Amino acid sequence: MSSDIDTNAAPSGIGCRECDEHEGFWVHLRRCASCGHVGCCDTSPGQHATAHFRETGHRLVQSFEPGEDWYWDYVDEAMFEGPELAPPTSHPADQPSPGPRGRVPLNWRELIHT
Repeated sequence: MSSDIDTNAAPSGIGCRECDEHEGFWVHLRRCASCGHVGCCDTSPGQHATAHFRETGHRLVQSFEPGEDWYWDYVDEAMFEGPELAPPTSHPADQPSPGPRGRVPLNWRELIHT
């Protein structure tokens, strides 16, 4: 499993790439431990982090939320502890969750997966 983690891979951005491309929003962010792709969590409408796993087979993600450093393994469906990844290790602390600021609809709770 440690071969699936590249501690030198920089994050792809400060938000979900696919949500940004389509002017969408996310609830929380996850960072691929293999390549640095930042995608939205499964509660988010787009579920782009899981889609990235399905497309690439990159099985490990780390939370990209401030103050969180846990990992998730999509194959084993389990949390685990792992090494520190290349900075930044989260989106900016002033970026709200859900985010990004200005794109979260007022009825966002009706649009998420629970």
